[in-house]
Amino acid sequence: MKKIEKKQEQNQEHEFLFEKINYKILLIGIAVIALGFLLMSGGGSDNPNVFKEEIFNFRRIRLAPTTVLIGFGITIYAILKNPKKA
Repeated sequence: MKKIEKKQEQNQEHEFLFEKINYKILLIGIAVIALGFLLMSGGGSDNPNVFKEEIFNFRRIRLAPTTVLIGFGITIYAILKNPKKA
């Protein structure tokens, strides 16, 4: 009888590791990282003998990596944020 009661108590005590706001911020960070990788894609050539300057434009060299780094910063903030601390 005691084993059943202990199992029921353990099932009721499940808590998430983070609060709801942490998960929201984490999802925003993941979306920003995905946006950065989408900005980085493309610009290649169908013919390997033809070189396109398009691969070295501002979007792929500066904007996309900066976006990815900002996304990583947001996810780190979401992990470290303590909502119980005002």
